[in-house]
Amino acid sequence: MQVGIVGLPNVGKSTLFNALTKSYAAEAANFPFCTIEPNTGIVNVNDDRLEKIREVVNGAKIIPATVEFVDIAGLVEGASRGEGLGNKFLSHIRNVDAVLQVVRAFDDSNIHHVNGSIDPKRDIEIINLELIFADIETITKRIADNEKKVRANDKEAKSRAEIYEKLRAHLESGKIASLLDMTDDEKKMITDLHLLTAKPFIYAVNLAEDKILTPESELREMIGVQDEKIPVLPISAKIEMDMLDFSDEEKAMFLDELGVKNNPMDEIIKTCYDLLGLQYYFTAGEIEVRAWTIKKGWTAPEAAGVIHTDFQKKFIKADTVNWKDLVEFGGWAGARENGKVRMEGKEYIVQDGDIMLFKFGA
Repeated sequence: MQVGIVGLPNVGKSTLFNALTKSYAAEAANFPFCTIEPNTGIVNVNDDRLEKIREVVNGAKIIPATVEFVDIAGLVEGASRGEGLGNKFLSHIRNVDAVLQVVRAFDDSNIHHVNGSIDPKRDIEIINLELIFADIETITKRIADNEKKVRANDKEAKSRAEIYEKLRAHLESGKIASLLDMTDDEKKMITDLHLLTAKPFIYAVNLAEDKILTPESELREMIGVQDEKIPVLPISAKIEMDMLDFSDEEKAMFLDELGVKNNPMDEIIKTCYDLLGLQYYFTAGEIEVRAWTIKKGWTAPEAAGVIHTDFQKKFIKADTVNWKDLVEFGGWAGARENGKVRMEGKEYIVQDGDIMLFKFGA
């Protein structure tokens, strides 16, 4: 699963990418289109539970879950018509699974703003409208193709025609597709359109150092995003640049001095993971303690399949224990003695925090 980092030029996208990946992979400079080709990085999902589990099972190493981030070239007004790097931008964003939009809310005369002033609401509108224009073009072409099938009395095409028109009207009102109320069947009907604005959105508001503690309600007011379905998170690219070479312990101390309780990068990573509908379960033994990424709602056999496809086919049962119980009772043996290990079958829906030991047939 990929998360695309997007925004206008010079808003802090590449700095955010470097902070997330703990690297200098993306060039961050004070001029437009510093990033042309996308930078890609795999980022660990930090979880304190892994170390606690490792301690009780005496695991040799930890392998966390990961999220892939892509730093995409800055978009400018007119991108849907090919302005700037518009065509490249749109093709790159079409390939990602979620959109992390960086919005500049700090004023610094040394860092050029492509539109000459700081206005988060305007900047978001520019980005969203360009994506909406591209989606309108896509849906209009599909409506034309679908009309031929409607005239041929194709029942499925008639059903699609309704949601297509509903979607086009929604987009033409200036709203992103993900905010349109649709049934599950309607969502399935538009999946193959690969609409840009149907992807999950997250807003990262890039603030001045002394504004990093701004409450979420004020951030939402600042950028004009009130829908609770869309996460809004604070970051400070300046703070992240200053901490880029810090150890995890040094970062924690520095952030604590600023009054920041949770690492903003960890919050972004976890929010992206959740927004993509992902979760993970653990396997735990002396060789390794590992987090395995699955979709929420997956059954035990489906979860086993991410380790190896044969595990799903030959699944019989799974010894399952909540991570807290394993830690409290000192490992598998103690958890079993206290009746905390359950035997789950093929219909079991895997839960966050499950530690699983799969049993297979021949």
